[in-house]
Amino acid sequence: MIFWDASALVPLLVTENESAYCINALDQDREVLIWSLTPVEIVSALSRRRREGVLHAEEYYKAKKRLQLLVDSAYQVTAVEKTKTRAIRLLEVHPLRAADACQLAAALVASQEDPKRLAMLCFDQRLQDAALREGFVVNP
Repeated sequence: MIFWDASALVPLLVTENESAYCINALDQDREVLIWSLTPVEIVSALSRRRREGVLHAEEYYKAKKRLQLLVDSAYQVTAVEKTKTRAIRLLEVHPLRAADACQLAAALVASQEDPKRLAMLCFDQRLQDAALREGFVVNP
């Protein structure tokens, strides 16, 4: 099973450089594992693209529908308190943004603190670096 960061899910919803890689990863393993607040990050990314004129309204709404289908079929890490505690520790030892710390913390919770049990898919360099230092295989 792969833990999918928001940066890896967006390319499944809109065309990006990483889209082919992500589609292939999804074809290889249909079990998607996400942090329960990942949809908030994704809608933020889609909305930003819409405001910048990169996504037109119709593309935006199609992407949101695809997101809902994806979320409905995904496994979700919902342990907020455990994730919060781990995210705080991660912020103290890695140069992460809060949302990225929560993503990595959720992956740690899902792996039961054993990063070798899960791979992580993400395209944010700081998050990749921190995940590797925590012991995850990144972008298998």
